[in-house]
Amino acid sequence: MIPEKIFGVKAGKVWNVLNKNKKPIPVAKIMKVGKLKRDDVLAGLGWLGREGKIEIVKKKKDFLFKLA
Repeated sequence: MIPEKIFGVKAGKVWNVLNKNKKPIPVAKIMKVGKLKRDDVLAGLGWLGREGKIEIVKKKKDFLFKLA
């Protein structure tokens, strides 16, 4: 399997969820809305973060994510 293809697909699914939600959201909501496993969300966020396509917002003890 090609890692770029696997992680790219996960990143696309996470991107779609973030694109629908204009406000920053936590990993749990990304999982619920996208019907994704936690590992898939984290892999997708890592890919999007590396590409500079997301912003991370710290709210109390939580990290929220939105598209950059």
